[in-house]
Amino acid sequence: MNFKNIKTVYFLGIGGIGMSAIARYFNHQGIKVYGYDKTETELTKELIHEGIEIHYEDLGSSIANFQLPIANCLVVLTPAIPKDHEEWKWLKENDFTILKRSQVLGIISDEYKTIAVAGTHGKTTTSTLIAHILKQSNIDCAAFLGGISTNYNSNLLLHKISPPNKVVSNTDNLSPITDNQFLVVEADEYDRSFLTLNPFISIITSTDADHLDIYGKHEELKKSFIDFANKLKEGGTIFIKKGLDIYDNLIETLHAASQEMPIEFPRKSVKSYSIKEKADIYADNIRIDGDKYYFDLHAGEKILKDLHLGIPGMHNVENAVAASAACLQAGITDDELREGLVSFRGVKRRFEYQIKNSDTIYIDDYAHHPEELKAIISSVKQMYQNKKLTVIFQPHLFSRTRDFVDGFAKSLSLADDVLLLDIYPARELPMEGISSKIIFDKMTIEHKLLCSKNEVIEMISKKNPEVLLTLGAGDIDQLVEPLKQLLNKAKK
Repeated sequence: MNFKNIKTVYFLGIGGIGMSAIARYFNHQGIKVYGYDKTETELTKELIHEGIEIHYEDLGSSIANFQLPIANCLVVLTPAIPKDHEEWKWLKENDFTILKRSQVLGIISDEYKTIAVAGTHGKTTTSTLIAHILKQSNIDCAAFLGGISTNYNSNLLLHKISPPNKVVSNTDNLSPITDNQFLVVEADEYDRSFLTLNPFISIITSTDADHLDIYGKHEELKKSFIDFANKLKEGGTIFIKKGLDIYDNLIETLHAASQEMPIEFPRKSVKSYSIKEKADIYADNIRIDGDKYYFDLHAGEKILKDLHLGIPGMHNVENAVAASAACLQAGITDDELREGLVSFRGVKRRFEYQIKNSDTIYIDDYAHHPEELKAIISSVKQMYQNKKLTVIFQPHLFSRTRDFVDGFAKSLSLADDVLLLDIYPARELPMEGISSKIIFDKMTIEHKLLCSKNEVIEMISKKNPEVLLTLGAGDIDQLVEPLKQLLNKAKK
């Protein structure tokens, strides 16, 4: 299908963070957008407010009432839609063009100089930071993000055509696509989705075991990251965190691929980044002043001193080094980088302060992998060393709980007090013998409690926490407002 001929786009699973960004993109193009999702959320309400029609029932063959034009209608599918979904069945039987979200993103991104950020964690913050730095520079960009940018209150950013030094909102003065503009995307490894991308600049932040329900073995996941690296366009550059165990293999495969190309073709470049040791681009002299993080950046012969990152966390300093590497490669100035870093306000549900005063700190985060939990819990304890840290965690997926029970228990045991919720099943059915209790039993701290989501408010009201951290990728975010109200009321 030629996207220029599309009149209507129908989204099966429009409420997902990646799906909604593409829906907003087509809606902005003036194309009629419809969507189905299982549950109403704040995000789907926003999409409706923007003029997109959404329903929450599987209408089956009744979607024929929308009078979708088969020849000019694109159906976009998320992997979360079950195979027995009646609308999907009807659309297939009636020969609609149906593409996965990743395929659509691949087609759109081919129109741009794409910067793609991959990794089992860190990719959302890193890609959003890259987009922000470029938006604040003379270069500009568009972006499909895996989270809601706090600076722009959106997961979709579009190019602007105003004078380069004038900052405009991402809904004003938008330009058409050209093939010489940058696009920033989060490259999702789930279901090998990122293999639809052909980036000009790419980043790999991490390759820890995850999604073993898809890959089976960790080695297969790592192979997919090498395949992603090989999707880099000729003349492009990939930045990979130094110390990842695919680094040597990656250099070898990219070198071999380059040798097979005619000599006149520009070669692909592999560069390393780090916050722990010297690399092609690295940070040192990292220091913390309260909740503010400062560092010196070494990029080749260049040293940028006293850079200030606008969000806290040692893991975010590492994300900032990767983002800085990509942005410098794209051509921003040193001053633009400095300003972009300090003015970055992060991503919703990524180290997001909900309450921050002398009595109470409350932070909400999307962390759902043992390494992510370890990173944020360690950072919070480092920042608030003299305060007791209470963590509320909701495991995400039965398979992930089964595969990483030891890692979850070890990371959660870094906290002082843990409330462990039931597993959020997402797309999965229950598994025999797999529950939050298998994590609970392996945790080594004294103060721990298994409880349901409905019991959390009552439990926290008895604890009067000094530093509270809610973690998880399920529906734990529904507790954020009630917890804020409880904690604010307790301090009055």
